[in-house]
Amino acid sequence: MKYLFGLLLLFVSIGAFAQSKDRPVVQFTGITHNADSVKITIPYVTITNTSAHNIINVSNYKGYFSFVVHERDTLRFTCVGYAPVTVVIPSNLPNESYTTQVSLKAQIINLPTFHVFPWATTDEFKKDFLAIKLADDDLEIARKNISKATLSALYNTLPRDAQEIQSANAQAMHTSILNSHSLTPNPLLNPLAWGSLIKSISDGDKSSSK
Repeated sequence: MKYLFGLLLLFVSIGAFAQSKDRPVVQFTGITHNADSVKITIPYVTITNTSAHNIINVSNYKGYFSFVVHERDTLRFTCVGYAPVTVVIPSNLPNESYTTQVSLKAQIINLPTFHVFPWATTDEFKKDFLAIKLADDDLEIARKNISKATLSALYNTLPRDAQEIQSANAQAMHTSILNSHSLTPNPLLNPLAWGSLIKSISDGDKSSSK
């Protein structure tokens, strides 16, 4: 039985070899390009000869290919993002070469929506949900921006703008004009200022003691 099976395989192989031997050899040459525009070539297209034990060839970076096949061979052109195309080498060619342009049509594949969650379990989601801090709305942001603490911090840190500098210069010029024909008052010699300072210190001590 084993000998009969081996002889059968041998005869089939010899028949296939004789069949391919009978078919003339052809130099298959061409360019792979986009079906929408001949000017757009598609590089690195996989070309599989399904009639010759799935021998694989690849077009170059310009879409050009050239290799040897047999007449009536079936070749399958495949590339990522394009629909496959099948080309059959015709028989009884006048020359030992066959040149063609293979047009590949773009293929759009819509994948189903896939949601990725950062939580491994439901308990982790509940924990993060309870600890979440909601962002402030526009009204709360405006309220914080005009609060006394925020304005005081901005007053101490931000430089004066042009309007403030102009107001300070105008006030200094006004004081200089008023005191142009008299001595410039010194706050250290003003008894009212000293009384106000002493009163402020005393009020501060009383408030601290309370």
